[in-house]
Amino acid sequence: MTYLVFLLEEPSAAEMLKGILPRLLPAEIAVKYIVFEGKQDLEKQLERRLKGWNQPNSAFLVMRDKDSGDCVMIKNRLMEKVMATGKQDSTVVRIACTELESFYLGDLKAVEDGLNMPNLAKKQNVKKFRTPDLLSNASEELFKLTDRRYQKVSGSREIGPHLKIDGSNNSHSFNVLLAGIDKLLGMIA
Repeated sequence: MTYLVFLLEEPSAAEMLKGILPRLLPAEIAVKYIVFEGKQDLEKQLERRLKGWNQPNSAFLVMRDKDSGDCVMIKNRLMEKVMATGKQDSTVVRIACTELESFYLGDLKAVEDGLNMPNLAKKQNVKKFRTPDLLSNASEELFKLTDRRYQKVSGSREIGPHLKIDGSNNSHSFNVLLAGIDKLLGMIA
């Protein structure tokens, strides 16, 4: 058995991944989600959880939001923790810029379909939705855009299956996440 293990800061990230991974992964790969209680908990426990993972043939993807932090510093700090475990050759770190909701704002058709809100996709060409990774308040924007219908966990569960995985999402960090998953598949193939 081959394992792809996702270490995530929040449950909504797991729900989003559950919507896209069946379209990306071969059936013989088992997926495990280790969800922490926020980014501080993720950073505090990452090293211990990676060291404690004892299933052979495993690869890991660590993902957290950038929020207001410095992307390079966050990634370097997480990689230092990964390197301390000796699992750097089977681990990829990805940072959502700036929040997971940027992924959804990059594909408003997925939001439209997932939340059953007609005509949202027409707004994709509005300046702020062309480059959603630049928004500092993506969750707030999504909340307003959906008339408060979007909720983190249930919204991620509903939108995830509709996210395009062909690289056309306007969120660069979402497309980098997809590339990271592809890289992990290459590591464990």
